[in-house]
Amino acid sequence: MLKALLLVLATASSLQPNEDDVSCTLDDGSIGECVPHHLCDINRFTVETGLAFITIYRNKSSPCLSYLDTCCPVPAERPPENPITPKRVLQTPRTGCGWRNSQGADLRTTGEKDGEAKFGEFPWMVAVMEIKPVNPVQPEGPKQVVYVGGGSLISLNIVLTAAHIVARAKSLRIRAGEWDTQTTKEIYPFQDRDVASVEIHKDFNGANLFFDVALLFLTRPVDSAPHVGVVCLPSPQDYALHGTRCFATGWGKEKFGKEGRYQTILRKVELPVVEHNACQTLLRMTRLSKHFKLHSSFICAGGERGPEICKGDGGSPLSCPIEAGSDRYMQSGIAAWRIGCGDEGNPGTYGNVAYLRDWIDEKVIANGFSTQSYIIS
Repeated sequence: MLKALLLVLATASSLQPNEDDVSCTLDDGSIGECVPHHLCDINRFTVETGLAFITIYRNKSSPCLSYLDTCCPVPAERPPENPITPKRVLQTPRTGCGWRNSQGADLRTTGEKDGEAKFGEFPWMVAVMEIKPVNPVQPEGPKQVVYVGGGSLISLNIVLTAAHIVARAKSLRIRAGEWDTQTTKEIYPFQDRDVASVEIHKDFNGANLFFDVALLFLTRPVDSAPHVGVVCLPSPQDYALHGTRCFATGWGKEKFGKEGRYQTILRKVELPVVEHNACQTLLRMTRLSKHFKLHSSFICAGGERGPEICKGDGGSPLSCPIEAGSDRYMQSGIAAWRIGCGDEGNPGTYGNVAYLRDWIDEKVIANGFSTQSYIIS
């Protein structure tokens, strides 16, 4: 079953001390400064250079500590201290929900080797965090923010996630626009929002995870941005078809056991949807026994040998193309549980969003919001 993980997320005040040392040596031996790629051209700091391709793993010969930085000649005049973002490449305006940035959001990367997503590739992806006391016996003392799972934006005010990761939490926060959890150097910042209220399905069962769905209503909306957006939801009974290739995303382990590693950069895995009865048959071959019945509130995906989502990815979306070959997606599943990870013939289970859609609409409306943000149009 997918459980929570303790993952320290970078904040503006929690950078490693050596990141404050920005001096570096250029190829000609002169002294420069390590700055984000988009702020440097051959002669000076600038925001005019457009997009650069950045290798996401630091070259050992690089004089800069962060792979997002480059050694740049020091300008005659210092750049302004206020955050600067690069000029956007003009694109055809896209309206509505579910738009994936398949090449990244104004930051092009190369060197992906473990299924890393592009920056802003899935703009609806969020991290769900619990605010907890550092010392449980001093609940009013210092607090820590602990990552507990994933979620998705279905509105700028609302996050869709799994009930099992938030059912016992007393104080929650979400982070939109996150990518690399160990740096704050991305060209667009993440956005943190506290959770004002939580709706959990009345039939949620913590033992077997039936109706494993929850909605998080934020204290204030996140801001729409190149790397922050809303996913579409399927209409009721619009189940993803068997064999449809969908993306599961998250920061959890890529495999079970001691060999598995939690991800710092958001990871994506392409998986096939498995038809309900076929999935039930496969799961009966596991320790669940031949009498296991797969509840209607679940759909299945995966079962291919190789990487899958694992521990720490509960609540994360399973995003399926609205039309084959398009860059527009709807969320068909919510990561729930699985037996094993990456084993051939052993698919994972996800909350069935189409099956749960009526409940989602009911709670969204009851809390004073519109369903229009996630309707496919």
